[in-house]
Amino acid sequence: MTGDFRFGVNMTVPDSRAAWVAKCRQVEDLGYDVLSAADHLGMAPPFPALVLAGEVTERVKLNTFVLNAPFYNPVLLAREVTGTDQFTDGRLELGLGAGYVKAEFEAAGMPFPSARERVDHLERTILELKRLYADPEHKPAPVRPEGPPLLLGGRGDRILTLAAQHADTIGFTGTAKTPDGAALAPATAEDIEERVSFVRSKLRGRDAEFNLLVHFVKVTEDRKAALEEFVDAFQGRMTVDQLAELPTVLTGKPAEVAEQIRAHRERFGLTYFTVLEHNMEQFAPVLEHLR
Repeated sequence: MTGDFRFGVNMTVPDSRAAWVAKCRQVEDLGYDVLSAADHLGMAPPFPALVLAGEVTERVKLNTFVLNAPFYNPVLLAREVTGTDQFTDGRLELGLGAGYVKAEFEAAGMPFPSARERVDHLERTILELKRLYADPEHKPAPVRPEGPPLLLGGRGDRILTLAAQHADTIGFTGTAKTPDGAALAPATAEDIEERVSFVRSKLRGRDAEFNLLVHFVKVTEDRKAALEEFVDAFQGRMTVDQLAELPTVLTGKPAEVAEQIRAHRERFGLTYFTVLEHNMEQFAPVLEHLR
């Protein structure tokens, strides 16, 4: 834990065993709190990847970020979850989502359910996991009776309502509403603020950690120039001023980025930030300014 924050790395590049081991150790050595495995075709299989990560690290929590729940039968998933939880000595944190990449369903030979059907399956999965965690006959048993901490990620009303009801950590996507199955588009700061307000209205006094996946990181001496470059990356959808207040874009000197993170905590309540694997080294100096 870095001050009042947590920071994670979302591992997205499949690699040899030796390279995976080296990267996992680097995540821990750089001072991150959580090592996450993404769940997309063409990437490392999440549960074996996390078991191996657990073998070669000592401290970091191990997270699925996030599982595409419609790909999994809930009963079979419970076995994977509780087995991985045991093999990592209770360091597992389970991240679940409803799935959104239509092409992956097609590649797997599966129909692409509607958004409603995908969230329905996610809800059944959550309830079935809870039932099996509590079942004394279910083996392997979770390390904690209530099972590993749950992260639910998404942006729609239904999935965020589920998160407010069930999740220990609520993951905000940083994407705007798009037609079902369409390519994702970036959310504005106001979009994210509205989603956070929606969740707070549904929590009903229950505590939950707020997470955000940071899409763009550039640690640099010239913050203004970096923001101007990101205007092109966003295909002109946002101005420099809009990008400057966006929590999914962190740029500047390490101390400047640390101040941005503190400001995002004040505005959005975000205390857990996840960066992508290719940004973990350049972001690491920021952690020193938040201890």
